[in-house]
Amino acid sequence: FLVDFYRHITPEKFYVEACDDGADDVLAIDRVSTEVTLTVKKDVPPSAVTRPIYGILGTIRLVAGNYIIVITKKKKVGECFSHAVWKATDFDILSYKKTMLHLTDIQLQDNKAFLAMLSHVLNVDGFYFSTTYDLTHTLQRLANTSPEFQEMSLLERADPRFVWNGHLLREFAAQPEIHRFALPVMHGFIAMHSCSINGKYFDWLLISRRSCFRAGVRYYVRGIDSEGHAANFVETEQIVHYNGSKASFVQTRGSIPFFWSQRPNLKYKPKPQISKVVNHMDGFQRHFDSQIISYGKQMIVNLVNQKGSEKPLEQTFAKMVNSLGNGMVRYIAFDFHKECSRMRWDRLQLLMDQLAEQQDEFSYFLVDSDGKVVTQQEGIFRSNCMDCLDRTNVIQSLLARRSLQAQLQRLGVLHVGQRIEEQAEFEKIYKNAWADNANACAKQYAGTGALKTDYTRTGKRTQWGLIMDGWNSLIRYYRNNFSDGFRQDAIDLFLGNYSVDEVESVSPLHIQKDWKFLALPIIMVVAFSMCIICLLMAGDTWTETLAYVLFWGTASFGTLAIIFYNGKDFVDAPKLVQKEKMD
Repeated sequence: FLVDFYRHITPEKFYVEACDDGADDVLAIDRVSTEVTLTVKKDVPPSAVTRPIYGILGTIRLVAGNYIIVITKKKKVGECFSHAVWKATDFDILSYKKTMLHLTDIQLQDNKAFLAMLSHVLNVDGFYFSTTYDLTHTLQRLANTSPEFQEMSLLERADPRFVWNGHLLREFAAQPEIHRFALPVMHGFIAMHSCSINGKYFDWLLISRRSCFRAGVRYYVRGIDSEGHAANFVETEQIVHYNGSKASFVQTRGSIPFFWSQRPNLKYKPKPQISKVVNHMDGFQRHFDSQIISYGKQMIVNLVNQKGSEKPLEQTFAKMVNSLGNGMVRYIAFDFHKECSRMRWDRLQLLMDQLAEQQDEFSYFLVDSDGKVVTQQEGIFRSNCMDCLDRTNVIQSLLARRSLQAQLQRLGVLHVGQRIEEQAEFEKIYKNAWADNANACAKQYAGTGALKTDYTRTGKRTQWGLIMDGWNSLIRYYRNNFSDGFRQDAIDLFLGNYSVDEVESVSPLHIQKDWKFLALPIIMVVAFSMCIICLLMAGDTWTETLAYVLFWGTASFGTLAIIFYNGKDFVDAPKLVQKEKMD
């Protein structure tokens, strides 16, 4: 495909040359003063090292000085109303400084750690961009804009909630003349398919936009912050484009919106803690005020368990919606695991029936081929479970299908009495795209693919699906306890929640671990090994063997108990930003 830009490097400067027809602009970045200016092609020295790139993600300051991040590979996802949409698949992180000789060993080590964090975030699948289309807004938001808005650069008009490189582009944002070199990139999932039903061809799109406010990994980022931003907030839009008409249905998901936490402590499922010291109503009200401004009426669909450790969260949520007393916010709770236990997934129809009237009232957004708005979406389903991943995605795919059924009938693609479920070919595309959406959202938040995708893909719960869910749960357990602190730090660095300070004498990366962190696991391993050795090399009498085995067995289990009791000290916790200490 066409090269968007050329990157030229000289010892003094980085040059980025735009490759549009007739464009003579070249962006020049001084590697010493870090100044960004516009120049022309003839100013690029012939000695410069040149290679094609597809966009600038932005710049960031680390211990060694400034770095620029550029997109070096992209893959076409499809066309959105004849605008190409790309997925960025590879990046380069280039240092302004030519050597690292000015750093001490510890600074070098820190700089390496920060670079590893950036690479980690960039390696998580799901960065999308378009050079000609605004991916961060829904069709309804784009239809309700002013002529001034249309004139703005993509960076200026993008929804800041969904621009993942907003912090990296802050220097570019301050200089309007260089905006065409600054691409807003969203994080999430996009699927685009050309489909046909009854010989009628239409485009079907699914776009999930992950919010960069209160972003992070599942056990370290729960609930809301004081601004009312919910953790794992994702806006999902499903679009149909047929004969020039466009229809769109939008839903949101987000963590239960009050102050609670569920920090890892080596247990398989840490107990959620609701904060007792803050006023929940402030944040709760802020959250729903901003949701109502963005989307209109709110129908909360709470899918958590109504018994066990999740029960207090359901009760508090219901109570707070009541206290809010806002007619625009309604609430329904559906105990997904209880209702669908023993693979009775057909019972989800009960929930769909309860929501049907509400869904018809909210409607969907529709604009005809002349660009005239026929209907607006008046409200939104805000679904959540604990992680807002597996259960939530199943419900969202069912609500979206019901909306699609109405849209395709209205557009004349489906005949009266025809159901989407009967269109085998389309149904397969539909289910797989929603399962891929679940996987992408889960990898970005929990670190592994989603659970329950066998149901989303096939409409049935399978034995193999259960085995895969078990395997994913194991990996999730390991990551949540032993690698999520690093993942959280990486996201905080990338989004600018933490800024590297050049003069910082002691880096937060070097927090000394307590003695027990090393001693206890070693004692446990030794004791367990001795227990096994005593079993294999029997003593003179069985009583002697039994005594040894009991002694070492007790020692190993005792140490294990102490480790679990102090579980919080053994997990990999974030070091850069102290998230609200809720516990």
